[in-house]
Amino acid sequence: MHIRKQRLLTPGPTPLYPGALQAMMASDIHHRTEDFRRVYQAALRDLKEVLGTSHDVLVFCSSGTGAMEAAVSNLFSRGEKVICCSAGKFGERWVEIARAFGLETVVLEAEYGRAVSVERVAEALAAHPDARGVFVQASETSTGVAHDVRGMGEVVARTEAIFVVDAITGIGTMPLDIDGWGLDVVVGGSQKAFMIPPGLSFITLSPKAWQRAETANLPHYYFDLKKEKKNAEKGESSWTPSTALLLALGAALNYIKQIGMDKLIENAQLLARATREAVRELGLELFAQDTPAASVTAVKAPAGWDSGLIVKEFRNRFGAIIANGQGVMRGKIFRIAHLGYFDFADIFAIIAGLEIILNAHGFPVRYGTGVAAAQKVYAEAAFAREAALA
Repeated sequence: MHIRKQRLLTPGPTPLYPGALQAMMASDIHHRTEDFRRVYQAALRDLKEVLGTSHDVLVFCSSGTGAMEAAVSNLFSRGEKVICCSAGKFGERWVEIARAFGLETVVLEAEYGRAVSVERVAEALAAHPDARGVFVQASETSTGVAHDVRGMGEVVARTEAIFVVDAITGIGTMPLDIDGWGLDVVVGGSQKAFMIPPGLSFITLSPKAWQRAETANLPHYYFDLKKEKKNAEKGESSWTPSTALLLALGAALNYIKQIGMDKLIENAQLLARATREAVRELGLELFAQDTPAASVTAVKAPAGWDSGLIVKEFRNRFGAIIANGQGVMRGKIFRIAHLGYFDFADIFAIIAGLEIILNAHGFPVRYGTGVAAAQKVYAEAAFAREAALA
């Protein structure tokens, strides 16, 4: 009660892997030396391994939005038509970036809490055979909904369009077969499942995407994919990199390789399932009406409540930082994250805290009911695993 540790329970930034923090202490190296080249080449090599792709992987010193912008500015020309799937704030960002660079946008909009279906993408491509790209979020963290990127990839692969996926919160929380599913461009970010501070973005590019880069004529300077690839082949970044973050990334990637990407994904999915079961047991309603994402669980505030009260109470009572809704959903939902360096003890604690907060403000729940639901998910998974190993 008197000592409160701050706990990040947001879908970015996320809790930091301790080994990554330690690695950052060795960041006093020059970026044009052989020492740094070894670090950089190892990070690029390990990123490809962890992401499970043979495609080129490039790194920028930016938030994930920087790599999103790079995908638009390097692979398209002014006036070209693109299809943007918009099911939340980050889908709206794809629309905003595309329009900022003068692209003609066909927007497939789903109400918040819903996902854009594969069928709608197929219909849009049939109606607009001149579309040069399709943009989507793998995981729409503003609403807690996941998209069927595998199904969409199969549809897009049959056309001349390239498939551009914001997987910033999808990586490490859901399966993503980049090569096998036809994901031509995949964007990631450091402060999500990679468990390090904000400041690095990643982008993968298929041969089909690189062919598009040969004819694209939109302006770009810092976010230059061709230049970045040329320099990466020499073990260097085009511009002054964040040596500290790249050292952290190297440590985090080693950790992910030890766990296995499939286990990192399973961890997020189990935590998400436990959270969903717990909040339902407490009489609360999930916001996602379609396939829920494993990156974050979005929960509706009780009737008549402002979700900001729950966010504030978590911070003031327990030092825990959860996320409010974004845009028009602010005050209506709260969001609890599961991606990266989270474990079941985090979920047990957050659900116990939620029970206290609900009771304190007149929404009666029986203490321990939500926690018990989360414990059941843990026990079933853990005992099944132990039995399989016996």
